[in-house]
Amino acid sequence: MTIDFENESGIDLGFPMEETARTVIEGALEYLECPYEVQVSLLITDNSQIQEMNRQFRQIDRPTDVLSFPMTEFETPGDFSFLEEADAQDNFHPETGELVLGDIVISADKVMEQAREYGHSVKREYAFLIVHSILHLVGYDHMIPEDASRMEQRQREILDQLNITR
Repeated sequence: MTIDFENESGIDLGFPMEETARTVIEGALEYLECPYEVQVSLLITDNSQIQEMNRQFRQIDRPTDVLSFPMTEFETPGDFSFLEEADAQDNFHPETGELVLGDIVISADKVMEQAREYGHSVKREYAFLIVHSILHLVGYDHMIPEDASRMEQRQREILDQLNITR
């Protein structure tokens, strides 16, 4: 697995952020039974930068906690079987053979704010946002109540499996 990790925020969340991200991403993909090695980009930024990205890509002019930019379009959330088809090879990095899942952008400011707001650790909030984004990268969404419920259940199960609880 390749994680392109960059912390542009200059904020130290008080734990090894890259190592934690790797553990969380690996745990989420194991839970989802992903049969491939993957490539994910993770950018840690601040509220002002994520607000600019949110405005640019979603036309929402306010900071958000996490943005997900999937590089593979899943027909069915979490179903990797379509990648066996010959025309799906564009989803794999030509040199490494890894499945290119996409990019995650997290606001370190929001991680700290939301950890305080929800009364749990900064590490738990960071892990939650990574899991949430990985689920988006493999096709899950929360636009309708049924999908939201399914996504929330998977988030809980992954974090429980990783023993990262409130």
